[in-house]
Amino acid sequence: MRHGLAAAWPGAPSLADPSAVETALLRTGYIADRTLATTCYLALTLERPMLLEGEAGVGKTELAKALALALRAPLIRLQCYEGIDVGQALYEWNYPRQLLAIRQAELHGAEPVDLYAAEFLARRPLLRALDPEDGRRSVLLIDELDRADDEFEAFLLELLSDWQVTIPELGPVRTSRPPAVVLTSNRTRELHDALKRRCLFHWMELPTLATELQIVRTRLPGVEPQLARAVAGFVRELRRLDLYKPPGVAETLDWTQALVALGRDRLDPAVVDGTLGSLLKYQEDLAAVREEGVTTLLERPGGPD
Repeated sequence: MRHGLAAAWPGAPSLADPSAVETALLRTGYIADRTLATTCYLALTLERPMLLEGEAGVGKTELAKALALALRAPLIRLQCYEGIDVGQALYEWNYPRQLLAIRQAELHGAEPVDLYAAEFLARRPLLRALDPEDGRRSVLLIDELDRADDEFEAFLLELLSDWQVTIPELGPVRTSRPPAVVLTSNRTRELHDALKRRCLFHWMELPTLATELQIVRTRLPGVEPQLARAVAGFVRELRRLDLYKPPGVAETLDWTQALVALGRDRLDPAVVDGTLGSLLKYQEDLAAVREEGVTTLLERPGGPD
């Protein structure tokens, strides 16, 4: 299958093994360990969906974006939410456009309009990924699937199993070259075993101190090294507290950018206290950190991994 992997993604660098995938992701600015790179490689090679679970902010969505960049493929994103249905995810008929076509036909005395021609079809993310108009394979990101309900998850299982849907007015739509699929879940509810069996699963942890420091330096190369080290160490100390929502990698990067915007190259209690809103999003967490003491947290070295 290795020789077919490059051919499946024209223009992409050679992805002959997990090491090559790790390198390709790194070129996009995404740091993946060998286990995650192996999961990505197998998902691409075996054409299986990849399910990423973990706390918010660990880099699940960013991996899909990085993978699309590495493959030089379009990224199609379906953001899940409570109440999402097949019409919003797959297709809908463009009723205003159909009505306009009817009126124009009546006005000009033309033949009756075929209201279910493809030109009236509003293609939603799943259909665009399954049947791309330009023929290019994509990376399909189905984000935060745990927010959707059981019925939508069951529909998705059928789609990912058969790579086929049926549009009653047009017939079946099927592909033999499926997109690379990345599903993410913050585990606000458990996904069904049937869906998990269909996917290659990877649990994403918050990064180690060394990895987070590498992420900061890679994504924000202009940051002073001493500031990057101080930020990574302080964030690690915050995660050791009993917080409602510990900061993720995204918050680490946001906070670093905020400090740079303030012209800071080191941390002190005043600037940390004034910028905690970049790291923590709940009043209870802000109160917990201030009760612990910003100065006390700054004096800790970040601890060993």
